Amino acid sequence: MSASGRHAVGCRPAGRRLLMWGVAAVALGIAAGSAAAQQAPQSGAATLAAAPVPPEPSDYHFEPYRAPTPQTLSGAEVLSPAQAQALWRGGQAVFVDVLPRPPRPAALPADTVWRDPPHASIPGALWLPNVGFGALDAATERYFHDGLKAGTDGDLQRQIVVFCLKDCWMSWNAAKRALAAGYRRVAWFPEGADGWTATGLPLERLEPWQPAKAR
Repeated sequence: MSASGRHAVGCRPAGRRLLMWGVAAVALGIAAGSAAAQQAPQSGAATLAAAPVPPEPSDYHFEPYRAPTPQTLSGAEVLSPAQAQALWRGGQAVFVDVLPRPPRPAALPADTVWRDPPHASIPGALWLPNVGFGALDAATERYFHDGLKAGTDGDLQRQIVVFCLKDCWMSWNAAKRALAAGYRRVAWFPEGADGWTATGLPLERLEPWQPAKAR
């Protein structure tokens, strides 16, 4: 298992010029979670300035998504890195990564192929990108529910651990959304992949979950 660096690559077909897009190209990028594009967090971002811990809101949180989060989520268990590691080693919990996919850069020429940068995450996790925004369009909402159903084999009692990055509201929103969908054992891991690597635990490259194609 390896910890892949985050970079983006665009390449023109038939031998045209290769474009390398660094981490800065997608830092706090814009990802579509609904009809309007919204801000997405960047992995490995600098530590946010000290700020008061916000209270738990009654509804989903909108921008800014990369900001201090509450210490609680009503109905969910809040995990420390040690607790998350114990569940991961137990092998029964479904870890759900909700980090958004970086968007295609607006300045990229139309005839240039956009390739997502590699995404390193907790080994064995289910990556459901773009499901942690404050509001979802119908297709993304369906993708979220279908992904959870596939990951849990439709068992609403299955333990789910939702995460993203530290100081990322995406995971808070997605965990709240899983509770609203009827999942009864939802855990929120607020330190996410940042807290995971800080304790020396491994990462592996993930691809977004895709539903099985109809035959």
